[in-house]
Amino acid sequence: MEDQWSRWGLDLHVHLRPGAGHGLRAGLEHALRDAVRSGRLPSGTRLPSSRALARDLGIARGTVTQALDQLVAEGYLESKPRSGIRVAPQPTAAPPVETAQPPHTTLRPVRGIDLRSGFPDLAAFPRREWLAATRHIMQTAPNTAFGYRERTGIIELRQALAEYLGRARGVSTTPAHIVVCAGYAHALRLVCQVLRHLVGSAGALAFEDPTEPDYPALAEQMGHRARRIPIDRDGLIVEELTNETAVVVTPAHQYPLGVTLSPARRVELVSWARRAGGFIMEDDYDGEFRYDRQPVGALQGMAPDRVIYVGTASKTIAPGLRLAWLVLPSSLLAPLREATRWDESSVNVIDQLVLARLIQTGELDRHVRRCRARYRRRRDLLGEAVNRHLPHGRLSGIAAGLHAVLRLPADSDHEAPLLGFLAERGIHVEGISPFYHRPQEAPLAIVIGYATPAEHAYSSALSALVRALRERM
Repeated sequence: MEDQWSRWGLDLHVHLRPGAGHGLRAGLEHALRDAVRSGRLPSGTRLPSSRALARDLGIARGTVTQALDQLVAEGYLESKPRSGIRVAPQPTAAPPVETAQPPHTTLRPVRGIDLRSGFPDLAAFPRREWLAATRHIMQTAPNTAFGYRERTGIIELRQALAEYLGRARGVSTTPAHIVVCAGYAHALRLVCQVLRHLVGSAGALAFEDPTEPDYPALAEQMGHRARRIPIDRDGLIVEELTNETAVVVTPAHQYPLGVTLSPARRVELVSWARRAGGFIMEDDYDGEFRYDRQPVGALQGMAPDRVIYVGTASKTIAPGLRLAWLVLPSSLLAPLREATRWDESSVNVIDQLVLARLIQTGELDRHVRRCRARYRRRRDLLGEAVNRHLPHGRLSGIAAGLHAVLRLPADSDHEAPLLGFLAERGIHVEGISPFYHRPQEAPLAIVIGYATPAEHAYSSALSALVRALRERM
């Protein structure tokens, strides 16, 4: 006989607690009433049919029908022709007041004109290509593809990434040296675990100054001491490094200043790593987007045994995918595999297969080229607007990436009042000071993410920003 629980239908967990002398009907009414009041069954939830519910509960259908009719009469449920029985709209309490800001405030949606850095144009997400690749995967992937897979990432994606990174970014690697991660923070967390395992105790990690402040904070949470190393026009000042275990750098396009690590500094940094036995973690967050000449190759190609390369799909496609990858020196492969042994922050198999398909078919390259042309036009429009309407401002970091830094005259305003003035007009940008270890020493500047608005909204967003800055300066 067919098991009744294997039949098609809606599942509804009901815990019957008949009251003394009231029987099953009263118990069912109480259970459903309590589920609606508590919010476990929210407004609009469809209930199983009386026949299915009676069968699942093992009670008479008439008992169920009477209980449902009673709750409809009381206003907890509603019954409409050809729509079945659903939970009726219930009065809602006021939402709780937030008492603390979430840690990553820069990732929160805002109303108005969003010119914050760190985002690509999300409207440019390659929906058609992603859908076509997903359809191909669902039609051709074997059933075994959806089982438990290796924590370092599926071989199909690691093979595709090894080819793509070597061709597009000058990375020297093999699939065995690549680990797929759930975003950059996950990659950094794994690296911190591995480095702590190697040194046997808390070591020091160096970060650029300025930098995204969440990452030094994460390193400290993982038991490391985080040091800040200043940046000049040639990039990281290598001679400031001492006995650090590793240094985290953004050599292709320093975040947020936008300078490129010079060839001499690259040689100097690699020499430091070899001499000190340290590692370089290369954050290649937007290396594909260079506009005035060929993209600068990855530092990893100079020293695969000393450089930990990390890239993501956050800028090339979208941050919501939570797709990143590490390219590791051979000496770190075994401890990294051990670090992933109990780690559950993995990327789902379908997204990995889809990205591999986009790389293999050349769709990722075509998407990057389209975005590169689009972002270059936006950068040029920003430069023209500043030159024409803000002659006392100076743009920097414009050779690559998705953002630029606009330095303002020191006597024009203070950062907080300026940002507040812009926010009152619905314009959201970032000040440069939070990126510095000593914010009070930061120059007066704002970080403009020119990739963030949708294509149709960029011109008006730029005009509004320029008008507001002219009014304030």
